[in-house]
Amino acid sequence: MTTQHQTITLGGGCFWCTEAVYVKVKGIMDVESGYCNGRVERPSYEQVCTGRTGHTEVVKLVFDPAQISLHEILEIFFVIHDPTTLNAQGNDRGTQYRSAIYVCSPDQQQVAQQVISELAASGVYRRPIVTEVLPLSNYSPAEDEHQDFFARNPYQGYCVAVAAPKVAKFKKTFAQLAMD
Repeated sequence: MTTQHQTITLGGGCFWCTEAVYVKVKGIMDVESGYCNGRVERPSYEQVCTGRTGHTEVVKLVFDPAQISLHEILEIFFVIHDPTTLNAQGNDRGTQYRSAIYVCSPDQQQVAQQVISELAASGVYRRPIVTEVLPLSNYSPAEDEHQDFFARNPYQGYCVAVAAPKVAKFKKTFAQLAMD
């Protein structure tokens, strides 16, 4: 019996950092940086960076639910970014950096809401979680230079200062889910 792969799209700030983590996760079959839920068809990086297109920088994940659950994917997501800052992650500011989960089904929406409720009840965050959970719309892949950015540019300043610590935090927190 073969399992059907699923797709979930996540906005956790700059897509370089989020992608850098998820390419290291067992059960994630593909990671693609892109833009979604905005008003412009196939926007450019420069357009999205203005904050005027309404898009979120995201990673689209294709995963095998026989190897990793959506719940586990979202647990990783909430550890590697701050879901309590509206339209910002670290020094990155603007609506394109908002915390978001873009779902493909009512089942995914239910899991996302469940994880958010569990985290809110746990008291792990001092401030309310502001992650939006919406159906995916108007997705387009980012330009080629943004794909596999961390892998191709591990010594670039932003990668050293921001992406590498997120990868290290993931590996430490979720060692059982990390690929070598």
